[in-house]
Formats: sequence, C-alpha cells, structure tokens
Amino acid sequence: MDQDLQIRLAAFDWLTDQTDIHGDVLDWSLLKQGFLFQGERVHLVSPQGIFTPAQTQLPLSIRTATEGPYDDSFVQGRFLEYRYRGIDPQHRDNVGLRQLMEQSRPLIYFFGLVPGRYLAVWPVYIVGDHPERLTFDVAVDDLERIQLQLEDGAAIAEGSTERRAYVTSTVRIRLHQRSFRERVIEAYHTTCAFCRLRHRELLDAAHIIPDSEEGGEPAITNGLALCKLHHAAFDNFMLGVSPDFIIQVRPDILEEEDGPVLLHGLKGLDGSKILLPGKQDDWPSREALAWKYERFTTQA
Repeated sequence: MDQDLQIRLAAFDWLTDQTDIHGDVLDWSLLKQGFLFQGERVHLVSPQGIFTPAQTQLPLSIRTATEGPYDDSFVQGRFLEYRYRGIDPQHRDNVGLRQLMEQSRPLIYFFGLVPGRYLAVWPVYIVGDHPERLTFDVAVDDLERIQLQLEDGAAIAEGSTERRAYVTSTVRIRLHQRSFRERVIEAYHTTCAFCRLRHRELLDAAHIIPDSEEGGEPAITNGLALCKLHHAAFDNFMLGVSPDFIIQVRPDILEEEDGPVLLHGLKGLDGSKILLPGKQDDWPSREALAWKYERFTTQA
C-alpha cells in the first residue's frame, strides 16, 4: 500500500475516533489541527475548499462553507455537485480532483452547516467531471467496503454506481437533519430554551410541528433548542408552550411528587417564558406553537 493511501485510511480512522467522541459534526479547530502520521502532523482543511496536505500529492478533502462563494448541492442527479476551484478547469486543485477520479482514490467531504461546524462524510469519490458547468460529481461510499476490498485484495475503488447512489441519498437525509439541528442550536446560542443549559452535547433541535406532518419543515422557526430531558417532555406533551411563548406543565405532572428532577426540571418551569433567539426572524412561529399547543391542551 502506497503512502498516499495509508494517509487516507489513517485520516478515516482518525475521523471515526473523533466522531465517536464528538458526533459527526465537528469543529473547524479540530479539523485544522489534524492528526499525526509517522510523526508528522497531517492537516485536514485550509481556507481553500479543496485541500492537499504537505504529505500527499493529491487532495485529501473537499469542503463546502456556509459563508463560501460556491453553491454545492445534491440537486443534480443522484450525487453531489461540487464546484470547481475558480473558473479555470486546469487550476491545480481541479486537476488534482480529476486525477483522483482517474485513479479512483477516496477522499473526505466536509459540509458546512453553520460557520465553524462541519458534517464529516467519508469516503467520497469523484465520479464525474463537467467542464462545461465547472463542476464535479461526488459520490459517497461505504467505509466497510474499502476494508473488505483491502482484505480481499480487490481494487480499493471498486464500487457499484447504484450502491453509491443509495449511500449518497442516506447522507443527504443526514445532512438535512444535522443542518436543522446546528442552525437551531446556533440561533439559540447553544442554550436550552427552557432551562438555559449550555452544553451542546446535551442539546437537540426539537421540531414544533413534527417533520412527518404538513408544515413540519426543517426551518429555524419550526424548532426549539432543548436539552434532551425537555425535548422528550415537549414531544410527549408533558410540557407545552403557548403562542405567547409561555411554558405550561401538564396538570397531572404538577400534582406528582417525585424528587428534585421533577420538582426543578419540570414543575419549576410552569409559567416561565422560553428563551428566544436574538434575531426576531428566528423566533418560533406562533402558528406552529398554536398547532402544538392545541394538541398539548387536548392531552392535558
């Protein structure tokens, strides 16, 4: 196995470890720090979207930034449409991605959800080149497939187009879910709207109108940043929020006696006002709250 491939697999292993610790949305500072390989630090990102570390000849990662100039998306066909660097097809970064496609080498994709926070997806492959549109097609594949290929002695890039299309479609769903979570939590300044808890690891983005219902779109105005306790209580109608942003506790819960968590974690919220985002445009929709509140009062 050549060093380039060793570095790519080491990067995949490192990302697996980091996502086990932090989840699959990672901070820019962590990615920029990178990992050690044979005593040298390999960085994973730079201000440029297509990044080649000093230890490899070809790009190791591609990145889409929320504040960046490019509009990368899944809208074209079944795969990601990733923009060229600039408008010159022969720019060295574009040539590097083209060579990765020719050699069928895997790389990493970092999708910007909010400034400084990236969903990490790997392995991905460049599977199409469109100079007339200044775009590449990028497919996501299964990491276990690489491991099986190495064990079997098969070419590392062997892959079914249909399988890659399916895996890419599952990543699209994950992107939408993580994007909703990150945007809602960012709007609430990483704070539970009910209890003011500020630990990101313990926060969720709760839909007001569930995404399975009409009107349950993944918009900030249809979300609340809630800790896991209050997310579950909100979803299960133990807590409700009126259209004027006041928390109400279900009457039978108020009558219960069951220790400090119930007393302070639920009952103590009755009649308090939720924390609202700093931007009024991000405040929860009163119509969505009314929809949910009507069902809460029916349950109560």
